[in-house]
Amino acid sequence: MNIQRPSTERDYAPIADHGLIGNLRTAALVSLDGSIESYCVPNFDSPSIFARILDKNKGGHFSITPTVPFSTRQNYLPSSNVLQTKFLNEKGVVSVTDFLPRQENGKSTHPLLFWLIRRVEVVRGTVPLRVECAPAFNYARDPHATQIVPDDTIPLQFSKQNKVVFTSRPAASPYLASGASPQSTSHSPLTLDLRFLPESLLDNVPVPEVSLETLDLSAKGHLGLAAQTELTLVEGQRVTFVLRIAPEHKGDGGSSHSVDEEKAELLGVDYQKLMVGAQKMRSKDDPVMTSELLDHLFLSTNNYWNSWIRKSTYQGSWKEAVHRSALALKLLIYEPTGAIVASPTFSLPEYIGTTAYMDFIFERLKNKNPDGSLQIMYTIHGGKDLEEIELLHLDGHKGSKPVRIGNGAADHVQLDIYGELMDCIYLGQKFGRPLSYDTWVLVRELVDFVVANYKKPDLSIWSGSPGQERHFTYSKIMLWVAIDRGLRLADKRSLPCPHRLQWLAARDDLYEEIMHKAWNKDIRVFGQSYEETDVLDSSVLIMPLVFFMTPNLVYRYDVNKSDDGVGGEEGTFCLCTLWCVEALTRAGEYERPLLQRAVAMFEDFLLYLNHVGLCSEEISESGEALGNAVQGFTHVTLISAAYNLSRTLANQRSV
Repeated sequence: MNIQRPSTERDYAPIADHGLIGNLRTAALVSLDGSIESYCVPNFDSPSIFARILDKNKGGHFSITPTVPFSTRQNYLPSSNVLQTKFLNEKGVVSVTDFLPRQENGKSTHPLLFWLIRRVEVVRGTVPLRVECAPAFNYARDPHATQIVPDDTIPLQFSKQNKVVFTSRPAASPYLASGASPQSTSHSPLTLDLRFLPESLLDNVPVPEVSLETLDLSAKGHLGLAAQTELTLVEGQRVTFVLRIAPEHKGDGGSSHSVDEEKAELLGVDYQKLMVGAQKMRSKDDPVMTSELLDHLFLSTNNYWNSWIRKSTYQGSWKEAVHRSALALKLLIYEPTGAIVASPTFSLPEYIGTTAYMDFIFERLKNKNPDGSLQIMYTIHGGKDLEEIELLHLDGHKGSKPVRIGNGAADHVQLDIYGELMDCIYLGQKFGRPLSYDTWVLVRELVDFVVANYKKPDLSIWSGSPGQERHFTYSKIMLWVAIDRGLRLADKRSLPCPHRLQWLAARDDLYEEIMHKAWNKDIRVFGQSYEETDVLDSSVLIMPLVFFMTPNLVYRYDVNKSDDGVGGEEGTFCLCTLWCVEALTRAGEYERPLLQRAVAMFEDFLLYLNHVGLCSEEISESGEALGNAVQGFTHVTLISAAYNLSRTLANQRSV
């Protein structure tokens, strides 16, 4: 058993040692030792308030950790994205339950509460704990003010309780551009408040006493005071901490509906009755924080995830891994637009389709660039501005610099996106609602653009640096897919296709071109590009997966021969390994030994999932998770690999 010993000098937690919680607006990483390591509010693309995973000293954190040696266990509740972390010590066991609330049916008349809820409960014995809430606003660039003020959002019996209010001060940031005025900041001040609710769950156990104090972490680079408290809880005691964006009328710690005993006496009204009346007048996004409300939020959130995953009809092998991947993918959806984020984290080192998502795609088709092209990525709101900025003041995970936000590759030419998009549209209409005529016209224009541009070089899926454009095999395959799916849509739905002959000619020409120019006759492989057929690239494993041709742990390409503009040694891309599993599966339909190899490779890959079944972007040679934590592309490909492998195995058993 790995015993952890508390220390004031905490090092970085490994990338794999995290679970993820979310509410379809944003998400938070929770480490094995009970620290919120990454959290942007209120949305995925908002500036972070906690980013300890990128700077252990000043990135910001919200930690709940024993002050005595402990071992730890972390798991999701069954069929849920509610995360539970247990701390075990010879004298006691404490559980921390973390979640971001969701309404059970998604259609409640009450607004979604943007609360981060951390419920601490002693299961056995007694455990001393230290709680630290140290926000670092705007990627640790903005200073903040910290106040301890009376809390008027708690039940009557706790009317003298305090809360902590953190208010950012962007105009005072030491990282303002040279010569910039404080008024030039692009964002407004943000106010958070930290509240708590102590409870006794047993009649003979007193309610725990909690007192929040300020904590000065300026020596570590923090730009404002943190909050702290030390607790010694016993079995039957529970404390729930809630961090939220303070409602607008709460910015100064006061309330338009606050009352006190002096005011009640002046009005000639019983104080308790006045409190009840004032609480009923509260805004729906600022309810009184009662035990009943917190229990309701926990149950409704857990029921939301339970009911969502129960809609799955998957009955194949590796069901647990498939469902966990589906739940992870659901956490990456931005509900207001249907956009799916690639990963909820950013700048970690590298050494399907819902109706709302299809709506997001079709909105992008309506807003093409003037030349008819599409941008390779968009913001979760559909915008095109993803300016890349280096945050040089952050140390980076384990010293991996620079830390970047935004994405400088957003305006790169990657022609493979048209095949991925058209395949998605094709599958969406095949298993979902049919295309309308207006949408078909947009799709048709997209295929016309592909036909006019398929001869051009690009930077392809791995997004090298501008100036390194080549005729990449993967891009050519996906351009073929774009035209092929357009033709299939026209034929299967009998849709008008005035340029059908041009499409057919382009598709056939592209196929012949790939077979002649990408094939290396000497080593009998398809190379990475027409220019370098001696460079192997696992992205060509996509060929049998997209039905380009019948099928006859992987590095995505040789970084010593092919630069992607990022530099450094890379690990094994999880995505590529899963592509290999699927390619072996397709080949295994004809050669059974290859099917057994696919099974072995897939089960070996599952061993590299973390303790709660989540995938990172890459795996190092030593088995350490690298790159972005909880990578969407990896999880969707895991589901695809499991589905096809399970189906092929079942078909062979029935023969």
